[in-house]
Amino acid sequence: MQIVVGVAVVEEGRVLAAYRPGPDGGWEFPGGKVEPGESEEQAAVRELQEELDLEIAVGESLGPGVDISAEYRLHVYRARIVAGDPVPREHSELRWFGPAELDESDWLAPDRPFVRRLRPTI
Repeated sequence: MQIVVGVAVVEEGRVLAAYRPGPDGGWEFPGGKVEPGESEEQAAVRELQEELDLEIAVGESLGPGVDISAEYRLHVYRARIVAGDPVPREHSELRWFGPAELDESDWLAPDRPFVRRLRPTI
């Protein structure tokens, strides 16, 4: 099973989300596949550098993984920005959400359980 990491970047009581365009699009935690020989945390750092031009410090996991498909499982980690301002290189939009704005229905299905877990902690 291929592990995919998502990153919940939390700053000042808000979480950063990225919008994936297309017919199956929606909000997601940015991230990507863990490469061979790479830890999940290392993949999170690399992916956010590539996708958003951010340097981050990875924190705790937001709980057990969620299957995206038979081949992929999503794990999401909390993180904070160390340097940079987010730049949408691979997504059509970036947005900061406060807890009251986190409507799960706007998120991609695999990310929704992590939205529920994160909401009370930001």
